Amino acid sequence: MTGTTNGSQHDTEHGRKAPKNGFSDSHSAGFQVRLSNFEGPFDLLLQLIFAHRLDVTEVALHQVTDDFIAYTREIGPQLGLEETTAFLVVAATLLDLKAARLLPAGQVDDEEDLALLEVRDLLFARLLQYRAFKHVAEMFAELEATALRSYPRSVSLEERFAGLLPEVMLGVDAARFAEIAAVAFTPRPVPTVATGHLHDPQVSVPEQARLLLAILETRGVGQWATFSELVADCQASMEVVGRFLALLELYRGRAVAFEQSEPLGVLQISWTGKRPTSEVRDQ
Repeated sequence: MTGTTNGSQHDTEHGRKAPKNGFSDSHSAGFQVRLSNFEGPFDLLLQLIFAHRLDVTEVALHQVTDDFIAYTREIGPQLGLEETTAFLVVAATLLDLKAARLLPAGQVDDEEDLALLEVRDLLFARLLQYRAFKHVAEMFAELEATALRSYPRSVSLEERFAGLLPEVMLGVDAARFAEIAAVAFTPRPVPTVATGHLHDPQVSVPEQARLLLAILETRGVGQWATFSELVADCQASMEVVGRFLALLELYRGRAVAFEQSEPLGVLQISWTGKRPTSEVRDQ
């Protein structure tokens, strides 16, 4: 497999002799690889390996390395550090990948051999990363070149264009605008955290019991009142709890009767006409 046409035929047509060190005479063409089964740019070699059109085990990496060393010696200081570093990274990856590919592909019982086979896929992924970074770098270079050809406008608006600007219509008069400004510049009240719920006043159960008896006695014996009616004047949730506890104490003292037609239904309370048999105390 060759990345280009046959080297001898190509050079004969142009009347020149092929170089012996494995790379072209033109430095601008980049590093060229010449092997028994491949001939072409180094980047093309990577693309063929990536596309599985060339087995990495068939690539003589030592010859590729020797050719690159000869390539660097011929160019000398003109060779960039970026190209040298990229070659070292890719060559090391190809070497590891080739070593992993040469391992037996059958049943593997040794955990170390199994780990090496898993590393093979990681090495190939590293090649994909190198290719992706290279493409992104080329894209950034194109964007940078395009941006360098753009220049911001650094002059003021020309008079002939200034007259084309429409007049600004606020939709409000000066008085209304002043009102809006006054509201906008009025200092906002300082936010505060209410703590009243942390200090609810204590509720006396005996006091609530006396209050409930007074309400029920006013209605009369056997007259029913709902629990919602008995707590309608409560100002805090603690008062509702206190009256419920007071009703339980009155029921235990046989002073009131309860009636509830269904579970979770309306609770009705009536006075039995008796006074509590026991004193109601605070819980």
